[in-house]
Order: sequence, then C-alpha cells, then structure tokens
Amino acid sequence: MIISRGLNLLRIGYRNSQSKVSTTNLRSVRLSHDDYHGTYRGQIPPVEKIWLYGAEIMGGVMWWWVLWHFWHDFGHIVGEFPYPDPSKWTDEELGIPPDDYEEPATRV
Repeated sequence: MIISRGLNLLRIGYRNSQSKVSTTNLRSVRLSHDDYHGTYRGQIPPVEKIWLYGAEIMGGVMWWWVLWHFWHDFGHIVGEFPYPDPSKWTDEELGIPPDDYEEPATRV
C-alpha cells in the first residue's frame, strides 16, 4: 500500500513538472498584486507625526490614570477590608497540634 501511494505521488510530481507554463510567467502573476494594500515583503509606509504625538499623549494619559488610581484608590487593588492580625490566631487555626499530642508510632 505504501509503495502504491509512493508511485502515485511520483506520477503526480512528474506530470506537474511537465507543465507548459514557464516560471517567469508564474513569478509575474504571483507578484503582480498592485492593488494589495499590505506590507508583506515591502517597506512600511512612514507614519505621520500627528499619529506619533497622539499615541505618546494617549499613553501618557493612560499611565497617569493608572498611577493616580494606584495612589488614591489602592483599596481597589488589595481589597477594602482590614488586614487580619496573625497574633490573634489560635493554634488550631494555624494547624499547630496541642502540647499533649502524642506522635503516632511509625514503622521502620
């Protein structure tokens, strides 16, 4: 079965290599996308200064807003609840066994 499929692939490859279309025609057809607006394999068009300045201003406003709210509304980040005092926790809450607890015997 593998041999028969391999032979079919060789036959298809041979037929495709015998086509009458020259490679120069294929290249010109492939690269003749004059209406293509992308920058694939082309140079990136220059950006206008107004867009650069606008992006810098918007980035500055965004960081001002983030840092302002970190400073003035810090409760939104860490939560608006009192921090627990660990000195008031009991041994049971911390998982500490009582003093009279006997260790279970282990097998050796």
